[in-house]
Formats: sequence, structure tokens, C-alpha cells
Amino acid sequence: MNSTHSTNLEGVGELERFRYDDKIVKAFVLATIAWGGIAFLVGLLAALQMADHRFNFGVSWLVFSKIRPLHTNAAIFAFAGNAIFAGIYYSTQRLCKTRMFNDLLSKLHFWGWQGIIVSAAVTLPLGISSSKEYAELEWPIDLAITLIWVVFAINFFGTLARRRERHMYVALWFYIATIVTVAVLHIVNSLAIPVSFWQSYSVFAGAQDALVQWWYGHNAVAFFLTTPFLGLMYYFIPKAVNRPVYSYRLSIIHFWSLVFIYIWAGPHHLLYTALPDWAQTVGMTFSVMLWAPSWGGMINGLLTLRGSWQRVRTEPILKFFVTAVTFYGMATFEGPLLSIKSVSSLGHYTDWIIAHVHGGALGWNGFLTFGMLYYLVPKLWNTKLYSDRLATQHFWIGTIGILLYIVAMWTSGVTQGLMWRAVDETGRLVYPDFVETVLRIAPLYWIRALGGTLFLFGWVMMTYNLWMTIRLAPRQVEEPEFAARRLLPVASEALGSTWHRRLEGLAMPFTVLTVISILVGSIFEIVPTLTAHTYVKPSDQVVPYTALEQAGRDIYVKEGCYVCHSQMIRQNHWEVLRYGPASTLEESQYDRPFQWGSKRTGPDLARVGKKYPDLWHFRHMIDPRSVISQSLMPAYPWLVDQKIDFKILPKKLEVMQSLGVPYSDDMVTHAERDARAQAQQIASGLLADSPVKNLEERNIIALIAYLQRLGHTTQAPQPPPEASSEDHKDQEAGTSKVHSAREGGES
Repeated sequence: MNSTHSTNLEGVGELERFRYDDKIVKAFVLATIAWGGIAFLVGLLAALQMADHRFNFGVSWLVFSKIRPLHTNAAIFAFAGNAIFAGIYYSTQRLCKTRMFNDLLSKLHFWGWQGIIVSAAVTLPLGISSSKEYAELEWPIDLAITLIWVVFAINFFGTLARRRERHMYVALWFYIATIVTVAVLHIVNSLAIPVSFWQSYSVFAGAQDALVQWWYGHNAVAFFLTTPFLGLMYYFIPKAVNRPVYSYRLSIIHFWSLVFIYIWAGPHHLLYTALPDWAQTVGMTFSVMLWAPSWGGMINGLLTLRGSWQRVRTEPILKFFVTAVTFYGMATFEGPLLSIKSVSSLGHYTDWIIAHVHGGALGWNGFLTFGMLYYLVPKLWNTKLYSDRLATQHFWIGTIGILLYIVAMWTSGVTQGLMWRAVDETGRLVYPDFVETVLRIAPLYWIRALGGTLFLFGWVMMTYNLWMTIRLAPRQVEEPEFAARRLLPVASEALGSTWHRRLEGLAMPFTVLTVISILVGSIFEIVPTLTAHTYVKPSDQVVPYTALEQAGRDIYVKEGCYVCHSQMIRQNHWEVLRYGPASTLEESQYDRPFQWGSKRTGPDLARVGKKYPDLWHFRHMIDPRSVISQSLMPAYPWLVDQKIDFKILPKKLEVMQSLGVPYSDDMVTHAERDARAQAQQIASGLLADSPVKNLEERNIIALIAYLQRLGHTTQAPQPPPEASSEDHKDQEAGTSKVHSAREGGES
């Protein structure tokens, strides 16, 4: 393929014959196609729910706040994950000139991964979630992921050890970085203490948890959706055009600079927050530095096609590859741009971030996967693609769908940011009511849904095309046999004339250097925040949640409220005007998990406590339109039917106590008694003539207790911001319509 993929005759042993294991590749290919359709369909449902609340259908497990994490996990780990494994298993065998290390491990990897995906598809709609973005799965599934990832790693590195090709080609470098870094990210971010079989509390809290989560979250994108796909790019594009990679030297610079720099960039998700300023600055600086290596990779990929541009006009596979690399360049320009503080102040928490993510996910990951599938299926089934014309139509329909999606979300995001920060000449907010922004951007959600529909339709066309290709393939094809000479040990000097050429022949030292590259930035950022108490003044006394409030917080997580609401008022003056004093570091120091949020579909809740009466919250959860007529929020009537699990509260407080939350032994012992007393107090003052029996046992009461606590965690709570005139109207409505509050909850 190029100079990194040539046989070194020195130290070559006897000729050996072997066959590749393409059955495992076929299995991952078919899984990619199937899970892709599910991921795109669920994403379309979520888009429709954002445009019209009625698409939630009043079903607890179909509500947007539970569907959205299901969509992200399906897109990342089911669709993209299976695509990665298909490409890695296919290319690694050919780059190493050997069969995969162990067929049983390959099968265990495949079926184990599908089992993990199914478990996610069941648990997430049920509200079993840790609420950590891209890491929502609870501890039993996390353990399964760890086990299956180890199986994958053993199989991959065992194959490297048995390779018959002296030097490791560039694609293998990126696979190595993916395997070791994802392992480190997953293990650290998943550290938690179980409360029950389906619930745990993170060992990190507040700012620590936020930093660790976005160290994981940003680098999950980097090392699950970027580095493995770059490896696939370096393999499949040269194969498709039958030309070597444009620049071997550029690939070296691209790999090592990307692996080292990327790991530092996570804090750019937390700009203007309560995170220490030094961590924010480090994250922003390294994010901007990512421009260079990212575009180096894009240039290397595109220039590999030099001399083949005429073929790009006629061959659909190359159309997908070229467009995918172009979207990679766009996404890796936009990411550092959004990491600049002044730009982040406008774009963060808005739909601009959604546009950025989907430009990369649909354009880069999606189109590279589609191109790879169109390349692989005919080769694996020993036939020709059923219809090049249908594949070309898929390309154009998919491209139009992506452009509609990201342009709509770009427009929506900038509109949101400008309206939220708009201040008139008197220093007052121009748009004080959050719902004004929601109504302004609502039509753009329909355009996004249209774009998603076109992208899904393109998948249908591809599925039909590939199904017909497989159907018309020969029924019985003998697996081809290959021959290569076994490698014998040689002196390091014989591996190459340069240090990197020699390193490419040594898998273990290469892997160790990769691990060191990603650990440097990780340790520098995370370790100082583990002593976050040094940033908190001794005078700032934070009172932990009561047992009932902790139960309500867990219900808040279960129902997915974190998907649409943040609990972090940034230091920007327009945020302080809208929500009240900026959030401080100590306020969330006992929060496990943290709830700073990444998107504001609804307003920030950091200071919502005591802003509205209990009845307002009751009505708002049962039927949001009973208090805000134009709200797009889904209703949660089942909260009045589901009962609080009082029995588990002592265990929850005991785990929190073991993690450093200052609960006394008496508070732990009497957690159930105290929670019942507080619930009775809220219920008795809420609806004196309520037709609901035993209201004090219902989940809605615990959730209200938690919401009313927000912004009042310190000994001397700060006063909430003055409610707008619209808010006062809502409160008056809430106190005058007692019976209407139950309309949504009786069904």
C-alpha cells in the first residue's frame, strides 16, 4: 500500500498458508446496518418530539428525556461501534497477513457487544441511567463493557503478535490508540459505588465529576468516533483508489500530535462555569491547538485521492469517502472554534452544539461507514454491488438531509444564544421569558426532522441495495487461501533506518508510548481537581440533601430531566440577570452525579428552589401547558402513580456517607422516617382536597422536595432572582386551579 506496508525479507521464515476469518466481519457488517436503522429511527422520533410534545405519546419509556440518551448510545456504540469492529477485523487481518488471534474470542466479542447494546436498549427507556453523557449505562453493564473490551484487546494484540508483516501500517497505530485510551477513559469515568443492582453513585462529585465526565465525554468522541475512523480512512481510501497514502511523514505527525493533544481538551465543555479557571484555560488552549493535527489528517486523506478526481464523479464509494473526510475537516474546524471562550459564551447550551455534533456524526462517521459498507459487502460476498445508481442517489439524499439538519441547528443555536444574552439600554433582558426563545426556534425543529427523515430514507435505500447484493451473490464460495512467510526475530537496527520506522516493528513499545501520551494530559488535569476542597472556603458550609431530597434527585435523573435542563449558572452577566447569582464550586460538592448539563432545551434550574409554590411544580410536571400554555415540555403524569422507595433510602445515605458526604449515623439510620415526615408535610400543604390517595408516597412529592432545594444548599442561601410578570401569572394560576392539577394524573 505504501512504504509502511512492505515485506522486510530479513528474518523471514518458512512459507505458511492461512485463511482470513471473514465470517466475523460479515456479522459486524450486518449488525452495523441493522443497528444503524434503529439509531436513525429513534433519532427521528426525538427530533419530532422536540418539534411537537405530542410525539411523546404520554408513555413513560417513550418520553424525549429517555429517548435522547437511547439515540446517542445507539448511534455511537451500536451503529458506529459495530462499524469500527467490522473495519478493524477486516483490515487488521490483511495488514498483518494473518487470521485473527482466536476465533472464539472474535465470536465472544461480537455476541457480547450485541448483548450490551440490547441491555442499553432495555434499561435506558426504563430510566436506569447514571446521567453521565455517553456513559449513561449503569454499573453491571459497565462491567460487561470492560470484559468485552478486554476480549477485543486480547484478540487484537494477539493478532499483532502473530503478524507476518514486519511493520505496522498507519491504520494499526490508530487502532492501538483507540483500544488503550477507551479502556482508560471507561474505567476511570465508571468508578462508582453500587446502591442496588441498577443504581450506583459516582466516586467523584461536583466539579471533580464534571471534569472527569468531560475528560471522558470529549475523548469518547476523540477515541471512539475519531481515531478508529481515521484508521479506517487510512486503510479504505487507499484501497478504494489503489494508491498509497499521500504522505507517510504527515501520517506520523498526525498520529502523535493528535493522540497527545486531544486528551487535554475536555475542559472546554465547562468554560465560564465553577470549574477552576486554570483548567478552563488549559482546555481551551489545547482545543485550539487541535486545528493543526486534525487538518493534517484531513489533507492526508483528501490528497491520497490525487489523480482520482474523475473517478470521484462516477464512483459512489469515493463520493462517500471524500464527503466524509470533508465533514471531518469541518467538524475539526468548528470544534476548536467553539472552544474559544468568547464563542463558547454564545454557543454553549444551544443547538449550535447539536449541529456541530451531528455534522461529525452523520457526515464523518455516517458517510465513512456507508462508503466502507459499499466497499466491503461486494468483496465479502464475492459479487458486484447491485446498483451503483441507487448508491449515488443515497449519497445525494443523505447529503441534503445532513445539510438541512445542521443548517437548521446552526440557525437555531445562534438565535438562542443571541436572544438569551440580549440586554437593552436600561440593562434589562430583552427576552426575560425563556419560552420566547423556544417559540422562535420551533419551526427550525421541523426542518431538522425533515433532514433526519431524508438521512433515514438514504439508509433504507442502502439497506435494500446491500440486501439485493447479498441475495444475488453466489450461494457457496470457497474461502480463498493465502500464503506468507513467518517472521523471525531480527535486531532492532534491521527494522528501519529511522526511529519511527524501527518503532513500527515493535508493537509493545509503540503501545506503551501511546499510553504515556494520553496519560500525561489526563494526570495533569484530573489529579489537582481530586483535591477540590482546596478551592472551597471553610466558611462556605454546604448542607447535604435530606433523604427525601436525595430520593427526588434520583427521580430527576431517572426521568432524564438533565437532558433538557442545566444546573450551572455561568459567570456571564446576562445569565446572572436571568437566573440569579452565578453557581459556585461548593454548591455542587456533594452532587453525585453532577448536574451541570450540556444543553438547555428548558431554563437553568440552579436557583429554581422556592421560586414557585409546590402546586406550580405539581401542575407543571403533570401537564406543563396548564401553567405555561406554549410549553413544548412533555408531561410526566406517571409521577403521581409511581411510589417512592422509602426502604432503600438508608442504603443511599450510607453509600453517600462512605463517599464523604457529612451525614451523621443518626441521619442514615432514620432516613426512611425523616423522608416520610417531610413527604407528609409537602403533601398536606399541596392539595388539601386532592382525590389522590396517599399522595405523600408518590414520586412527584420527592421530586418537588428536590426542586425546591435547588439554590438553597448553603447555610445562608442566596435569594432567587425576581420572577418575571409571566412567572407571577403562572403562580396565581397554580394556586387557583387546584382540581385541574390532577387532570393529567388520573389516567
